[in-house]
Amino acid sequence: MFSDKRSPSPRSLESERRPVVLQVLPSLVTGGVERGTIDVAAALAEAGWTALVASSGGHMQRELDRAGVKHIQLPVHSKNPWVMRANIGRLEQVIAENGVDIVHARSRAPAWSAFLAAQRAGVHFLTTFHGTYTLGPMGLKKRYNAIMTQGEQVIAISHFIADHIQATYRVDPGRIRVIHRGIDLDKFDPGRVSQERIIQLAQKWRLPDGCPVIMLPGRLTRWKGQRVLIEALAMLGRRDLRCLLVGSDQGRSAYTDELQALIERRGLTEVVHVVGECNDMPAAYMLTDVVVSASTDPEAFGRVIVEGQAMGRPVVATDNGAGRENVLDGQTGLLVPPGDVAALALALDRVLAIGPDEREARARLAINFVRENFSRELMCARTLGVYSELLTGEAPGTGA
Repeated sequence: MFSDKRSPSPRSLESERRPVVLQVLPSLVTGGVERGTIDVAAALAEAGWTALVASSGGHMQRELDRAGVKHIQLPVHSKNPWVMRANIGRLEQVIAENGVDIVHARSRAPAWSAFLAAQRAGVHFLTTFHGTYTLGPMGLKKRYNAIMTQGEQVIAISHFIADHIQATYRVDPGRIRVIHRGIDLDKFDPGRVSQERIIQLAQKWRLPDGCPVIMLPGRLTRWKGQRVLIEALAMLGRRDLRCLLVGSDQGRSAYTDELQALIERRGLTEVVHVVGECNDMPAAYMLTDVVVSASTDPEAFGRVIVEGQAMGRPVVATDNGAGRENVLDGQTGLLVPPGDVAALALALDRVLAIGPDEREARARLAINFVRENFSRELMCARTLGVYSELLTGEAPGTGA
């Protein structure tokens, strides 16, 4: 069995010098890897440890500055073999100058450099496996990906990823620690979203009063399933609702054009709106009657599924990847086969038909489910527990 029940607080290490943890990732641009890194760094600092982060930089560096965490700018985002080789020496110097005890790598290219630097310096090396990673033709990239299994312990962000690691890379399950990603429950709290924020967003998106809203948040990329949702809405045949596709196409305008053309062909121009990025997702969830995750490829974690439930919204998600562990099927949401247009249309119809009392009961259940399993605090506490385990050589709860 994979371990995910870690101590809620790090073991106290009786020494004058607090442990030093260096997290290494490509950059500090918006994303789940970056958010987890910053959250853990802030938790380390709050616990009295020394937190360091090495990356090529990015706008999220400001959050490290506010948390009093030192950022070390290095070209660790590069996949150039010569740069990666030079990064070994650079990281080894960082380790020596800062008395680093643990190097925690969160992405493949920097992990190769960090692994060798940690070996040379004789310090602990840990990895977090954030996704399935493509294997390439004939599995040629498998060896490159395998660096993420070389940690003394390997953190998997879901049981789905833990199973993938064992099946694909033959990792001893005793080395795997399942720590789900955590969300900020101060931010994703229905009680903290003002009516003014909700009204402002509804006006921006020109939503009619009383009109049911379906939302699919996520990057505009094919595997996120926007086309599947559009086809499901065409099959549903309702014109008394609005569907919002929220997210950036990240410069892939051809796919956005493809979605717009499909919307027009299905006669849904008044129903489905591609609204781009949103800087107030809590308010967006509060506007929504159903949150959809229609990903055709398995989600490694599925943050929007968890965020939607945290806001008390029912979710419809695909029955693959981490969705199976992040949704209470039939209670906080419904799971449907990936790519199944008819099943998605039926699920939407069922959720939209839920009455007010049942909707309120399901909302309470969803909120409690997320708070008990997917909080930022729980993620950080379990990660610090793994750090303590490395340093003490004892699994939490086994010592005196």
